[in-house]
Amino acid sequence: MPDAVADDGLSRLDQLTEIARALAGERNLNRLFELILNSARHATRADGGTLYRATGDGRTLSFDLVMTESLGLHFGGTSGNPASFPPIPLFDEAGNPVVRSVVAYAALTRKSVLIADAYTAEGFDFVGAKRFDEAHNYRSTSFLTVPMTAHDDQLIGVLQLINARDTDGHVVPFSDLDQRFIEALASQAAIALENKLLVERLEALFKGFVNLINEAIDEKSPYTGGHCKRVPELTMMIAEAACATTAGALADFTMSARDVEELHMAGLLHDCGKITTPVHVVDKATKLQTIFDRIALIEARFAILAADARGRAQERRAAGQSGQAVEAELARELAALQDDVEFVRRVNLGGERMAQSDADRVRSLAARSYLDASGVAQPLFTDDEVRNLTIPYGTLTDDERTIINNHIVSTIRMLEALPWPPHLTNVPEYAGGHHERMDGKGYPKGLTREQMSVQARTMGIADIFEALTAKDRPYKPGKTLTESLQILGKMKLGGHIDPDLFDVFVRQKVYLTYAQKYLDPEQIDEVDETAIPGYTP
Repeated sequence: MPDAVADDGLSRLDQLTEIARALAGERNLNRLFELILNSARHATRADGGTLYRATGDGRTLSFDLVMTESLGLHFGGTSGNPASFPPIPLFDEAGNPVVRSVVAYAALTRKSVLIADAYTAEGFDFVGAKRFDEAHNYRSTSFLTVPMTAHDDQLIGVLQLINARDTDGHVVPFSDLDQRFIEALASQAAIALENKLLVERLEALFKGFVNLINEAIDEKSPYTGGHCKRVPELTMMIAEAACATTAGALADFTMSARDVEELHMAGLLHDCGKITTPVHVVDKATKLQTIFDRIALIEARFAILAADARGRAQERRAAGQSGQAVEAELARELAALQDDVEFVRRVNLGGERMAQSDADRVRSLAARSYLDASGVAQPLFTDDEVRNLTIPYGTLTDDERTIINNHIVSTIRMLEALPWPPHLTNVPEYAGGHHERMDGKGYPKGLTREQMSVQARTMGIADIFEALTAKDRPYKPGKTLTESLQILGKMKLGGHIDPDLFDVFVRQKVYLTYAQKYLDPEQIDEVDETAIPGYTP
C-alpha cells in the first residue's frame, strides 16, 4: 500500500506540474475555468463538479461552471449554456455569515470540507443538491469542497467536486490524498485566476482611462469629442476593407486580433494631445473669435460711423442745405456702411479660399477711422483684426494653426511616455502619423509613405474624411459624399493620402457604410465614382 500511494502521489505531482503549466498558458477565462474543473475531476475521477466565483461585493458566490459527466450536463464556460442558477449567499440580510451551505462554509472559513455521503452528513444543508437529484434522477453522494484564495487570503472562488468513482465506476468517498491534491490544484488555479483577473482589470482600467481622456476632450469641446469617437470606427472600417482586399498592393495585408486591438487603441488616442490645446483655438468658429466673437466690436464701430453720418446730416440741414439732398446723401452713406458691415460679417465666417479682392477690401476699410468716446481717432480695425479677417483659408491664423498642429506633437509625446505592453507598442506610431503625408510634406516628422505603416496611413484617411463630412464643426457645414470624395481624390493625386487605401475606401464603399451611420440624409448624395479624381476602379 505505501508503494502504491507513493506511485499515486508521484503521478499526481506530475499531473500538478502539467496542470500548472497549462494554467499559466491559458488566456481565455472560460477555457481557464474548464481547465481547472476538468483537471480536478479527472485527477479524482469525480463525476461532476462546480466552479463558483466570488462576486465583486464579496457577499455571494456565482455559478461560473457546472458539469456532470454521467448526465451530459455542461453549463457555463465554452458550452454556450449560461450557468443561470441563483447565487449562493455568504451573508444574510443582517450581515451574519451563512454557514449551513457547505460551499458558503468553505468560502467563509477558507477550509476544505470532505463529505462521504450528503444524505447522512450532519451540520450542512444539502437541499439544493437533493432538489437537483430529484429533478435528474441522480444521487449526489460524496463531496469535496475546496476554497480558492489569493496570496492575501482574498477569496477568488470555490471548487466543488461530486461523486468520486473507483476504477470500476462505483461512487466512493474522496480520499485525504484527493483533498490535499485538490487543495494544491486550487492554490495553483487561484493564482492563475488572480493573474488573469488582474490583467483584465488592468486592461479595463486602461480602457477606462482612454475613455476618460476622450470624455475630457468632449467636455472641453463637443466638436473634437465627436471626432474622437468617429475616427476610430472609420479607421477600423478601412482596415477591415484593406484586409479583405485580394488584389493589388494590399493583397497581403492582414491583421491579427492583437493588431486590431492595437489599431483601435491608437484610433481612440489619436487626438489625446488636444487636451492641451486652448478651447478658444479648438472651437474658433469665426475669424474674429477669441473668448468671444469680436465682430460685435466692429459692428459697434460701424454704428458710431453711422451715428456720425446722421450728425453731419443734421448739421447740413441746420445750415440750410436742401433736406431732400441731405437725406439722399445720408441714405447713400448708411447703405454703404451697411454693405461694409455685411461684407465683414461674411468674410468673418471663413471658408475654403478668400478672394484677393476681399482681402484688399478689408485692408482698405482698416485704413478708415472713427472717434472713440474720448474723441480720439482710432483705426476702424486693429492690426490683429486685419490679420484675422484676411485669413485665406478657414478661421485660424498661422499662429493658431501652429497651436492646433502642436496637438499631434503632444499626442506623440504623451503616448511615447507610456510603458506599452508588447502587443500595443505601435500605438504611438499609428496615432502620431495621421497628419503625415505620402510625399513627406506632412507633420510633425515629415514622413514619407515608405516610412509609415499601413495602419498609420489608414488613420490619415479616416481623420480627413471624418473632418470633411462632420456636421458638428462650428466653422463649416458637413460636406456631401461627392464633395468629400472629390477633395480626397485630389489629395490622392497631390501625394497627401495613400493611393491604394483610397481606392479600397471607394471600391468597397466604406464611405457609404460610414455615411449611413453618421451623416445626415441630405449629405448622402448619389456618388459617380468614375468622376472622382485619381480613383482607380
